[in-house]
Amino acid sequence: MTGVERREQLIDVSRVLFAEKGFDGTSVEEIASRAKVSKPVVYEHFGGKEGIYAVVVDREIQHLTNALTSALDGGGHPKVLVERMAMTLLNYIENSTDGFQILVRDSPVAQATGTFSSLIGDVATQVEHRLGDQFKKQGLDPKSAPIYAQMLVGMVALTGQYWLDARSPGKAEVAAHLVNLAWNGLSGLERRPRLASAP
Repeated sequence: MTGVERREQLIDVSRVLFAEKGFDGTSVEEIASRAKVSKPVVYEHFGGKEGIYAVVVDREIQHLTNALTSALDGGGHPKVLVERMAMTLLNYIENSTDGFQILVRDSPVAQATGTFSSLIGDVATQVEHRLGDQFKKQGLDPKSAPIYAQMLVGMVALTGQYWLDARSPGKAEVAAHLVNLAWNGLSGLERRPRLASAP
């Protein structure tokens, strides 16, 4: 195995272990054993558990950030943007469960720029600008857009964490309910919400 291949193997093995056991529950010995290498090989590539964890988290943050940014960059009606954001996060949870579990766990080595909450804050900032424009069009105070952006993104993120374990109802139905609450509010909930973009 080349050095690059070995590094990727160690990252893949560590990603699975961190998802299963968390940062504290995973040891360098276990990473090495599962990868069928000696501990010094892990230290040589990453300097220790903290180094490999940082690489794993950074990759997951990039993957999810790119997906969410792409969903928001499509433009369109604000309701459709909320739908896209909800579906993108739920798709990520479904297709990258290990990565999402790593992101939402607390870790003593997570930096302010490499946590799920910082990612959610970044997404909220993107949503804030779009909400501000919509607020102006509707004669609302655009200065309140940041708090609404935090509420929307936080609601989607926390529901995603719940859905990670529940996996019921289905993804599209969860997204439809999120949009129903976000768009209509509690006083205007639809009886059978559906995504506007659903086939």
